[in-house]
Amino acid sequence: MKKVAIGVDIGGTNTAIGVVDEAGNVMVKDSIPTPSHGNLEKYIEELTVAIKELIKSVKLVNSDIEVLGIGIGAPNGNYYSGTIEYAPNLSFRGVVPLVELLKKSFPNLDALALTNDANAAAIGEMIYGGAKGMKNFVMYTLGTGVGSGVVVNGDLVYGADGFAGECGHTVLIPGGRTCGCGTKGHLEAYCSAPGMKRTAFEIMVRDNAVDSLLADKSFKELDSKMIFDAAEKGDKVALEVFELTGKWLGQGLADTVHHLSPEAIFLFGGPTAAGDYIFKPTKASMEEYLLPIFKNKIKILPSELKQGDAAIVGASALVWKEIEK
Repeated sequence: MKKVAIGVDIGGTNTAIGVVDEAGNVMVKDSIPTPSHGNLEKYIEELTVAIKELIKSVKLVNSDIEVLGIGIGAPNGNYYSGTIEYAPNLSFRGVVPLVELLKKSFPNLDALALTNDANAAAIGEMIYGGAKGMKNFVMYTLGTGVGSGVVVNGDLVYGADGFAGECGHTVLIPGGRTCGCGTKGHLEAYCSAPGMKRTAFEIMVRDNAVDSLLADKSFKELDSKMIFDAAEKGDKVALEVFELTGKWLGQGLADTVHHLSPEAIFLFGGPTAAGDYIFKPTKASMEEYLLPIFKNKIKILPSELKQGDAAIVGASALVWKEIEK
């Protein structure tokens, strides 16, 4: 019997769903809109239908398949309660009892679990990726925000209320930029993809850099990929963006090391595709801020999860972790 898990990633615009085998291969996947109407019952119905259709399509190819469970990654997902709580980018307001509602549609599954998307990525790295065999590591996800998942002694750290591990909201510069959460000076405001964009415009205004390859881009159209492409061509603004982003990120990672003493820190997300442009200054900055007892001991590694399927794969890894218990 081939055992598989369902991974569900609930994003602000779309919900991605996939059937994942024990090796982390996505056998089949689909997506449905994450609705803006706020009708939770209708969304649960649509999600249930989509999951059942995927299971059916997999079993048509191989009838010898056992679905063990469903793992869900979602903004503000609480593992303890199985609820999504006050997610700012979803139309469902307040506390949403997602796991309880889905269990009514899938009562016979061995596992049905929910956590936030960064925690799901950390579990995915532990089950399928570069953190296999590691007991103590941290996963940073760099994208629209800066998320993180913390693993200590082989278990994800959820804290007292299910929301532990918000390293992206470490205060980097008191009174600094306004973060997406509304507070000022958080790491996320500087090291997320939007943070990099803000850095680029600050540099161009400071230096009157009209000759930069980024100078003719509007704030809306500029993204971290464009900054990378410009850096590859030697653009001074783009190169400084990566230097500053690495400096700030390394400072945040040093705090994480001092708190947790991990074996490694994994970086995942669009900006990490820039390779040494981001990894080198980040490593140098982290080492600068570390206590001597930690220097040259902590690895900073790129995630081994495939970018396109990482959210689904990470969510599905929740199932294997639940089955282990």
